[in-house]
Amino acid sequence: MTLAVCLLINVACGQDYLEGGNVRSSRSMADEGIAGMLRWLDAPIPNLPWYSSDVSFYKQAVPDTTFLSFREYYMPSGEPVVGGIISNPTKIDIIQKAPSVVYYGAGVGLPYSEYAATVPSRTNDLWVKGATNWTQYVVSPVGTWLQLIAYSPVEGPAGFYEVIQTDTTSSKSKTYQFNQGYNTMNFNADQAGRYMLYFVVDSQPSNVVIVDVLSQAPTGSKKPEHTMS
Repeated sequence: MTLAVCLLINVACGQDYLEGGNVRSSRSMADEGIAGMLRWLDAPIPNLPWYSSDVSFYKQAVPDTTFLSFREYYMPSGEPVVGGIISNPTKIDIIQKAPSVVYYGAGVGLPYSEYAATVPSRTNDLWVKGATNWTQYVVSPVGTWLQLIAYSPVEGPAGFYEVIQTDTTSSKSKTYQFNQGYNTMNFNADQAGRYMLYFVVDSQPSNVVIVDVLSQAPTGSKKPEHTMS
């Protein structure tokens, strides 16, 4: 848990989650939750034309085409979140709703059947649910809603954490009651910036989900430099 907190502090101090930073020397750690976070950090990513390591990308409005490959993951409305980070978790049965593919980092895909067969059942996992797939990285417009999927091997109180990077870095946390198995909850991306989300159950941290929330440029406006063509 201490390492998980340190990793988020590194983000606030300039270490980039998408680039991974100098964390590979910890790969041999036995803790499953932390090992999962480190595997996420190691995952290669595609070129992100809007992205800059100083997080200045969030200040720039981007064309609608920026969001094309992520549209299955966000919605225009969702269940209200009152005084917290997410809506109250609800237990779900995914037998009939399992995704086709789960995407680590920013694009490394794995068929769900293979993921389910290889990932230890005691691992805390956090995903963004799409129409057909799950992912751990999303780009969405300001004001949209995401449906999160959290797997917890045990029932009990869960600390849910949010870190937001803009000109400054802010963080908050709240305790929710998680059910054993899969839980679903809504999250509102209500301001531009980089969101880092994760939870802890039974002292075990989940992976980190990253959501880059960007302002959408008016239709027909000139494309700014460093945006997706």
